[in-house]
Amino acid sequence: MTWSTGCAGFVAGLLIAVVTSPVGVSGAVFLLPVQLSVFGVPSPAVTPTNLLYNVVAGPGALIRYARNGSLTGPLTTRLALGTLPGVVVGAVVRVFVVPGPGIFRVLVAVLLLPLGLWLCLRTVRPSRRDDGEAARQHPSGPSVTMLAVAVGVVGGIYGIGGGSILGPILVGLGLPVAMVAPAALAATFLTSVVGATTYALLALAATGPISPDWILGLACGLGGLLGGYLGAHLQPRLPETALRLLLGGLATAVGLLYAVQALA
Repeated sequence: MTWSTGCAGFVAGLLIAVVTSPVGVSGAVFLLPVQLSVFGVPSPAVTPTNLLYNVVAGPGALIRYARNGSLTGPLTTRLALGTLPGVVVGAVVRVFVVPGPGIFRVLVAVLLLPLGLWLCLRTVRPSRRDDGEAARQHPSGPSVTMLAVAVGVVGGIYGIGGGSILGPILVGLGLPVAMVAPAALAATFLTSVVGATTYALLALAATGPISPDWILGLACGLGGLLGGYLGAHLQPRLPETALRLLLGGLATAVGLLYAVQALA
């Protein structure tokens, strides 16, 4: 690990977090391919390294959202109740069952690519039904918790936190971005703390590169800490339409990224 690699990790974490934190995405899903392809972090160590990034970077945006008073609410609790047990299950599955990323890339591409395109289209050309019934189409509490469990498992397997999946789905179901973003980031942070701890314990009982790349994860995380704070500071100044387009664009970009990687 050289100084240039550490600086590159810091810059990567900062730039990604500035763009993604206003819509509740930590940026780990974009950092994952960077760590694999640019920094050469081996699998499955890349997963706990990404979780370490979330742990270090998360408080930046959360502190800002807490100051705005937008961090509290039942949505945050429901997401946490689902993602926390899910990430433990996902970590165990990652270490002992599916160490390869191929299936995950296909699943993410199939889910996020059409979802991102649909969210952008729905934002640009809302139907009368969207305008008139959005407030009555909010998902129920139990369904949100079950969704969070599934996303927590995925986050535990691949270290993406889950905001990149939860955000587009919940906004697509009618929730405003300003409500979803703080809750998704809070769930991502808590999930990453539990997930990183689980991987540290599993590393004691399993062989192979399971422990995180501590220096790179910290460097990326410090960049994300600053970038997340700046991104959360920008969010109230952006209109809902712009935030929905940003979230839809990010979901589409992630879907395309993993579709290309899955086909390569």
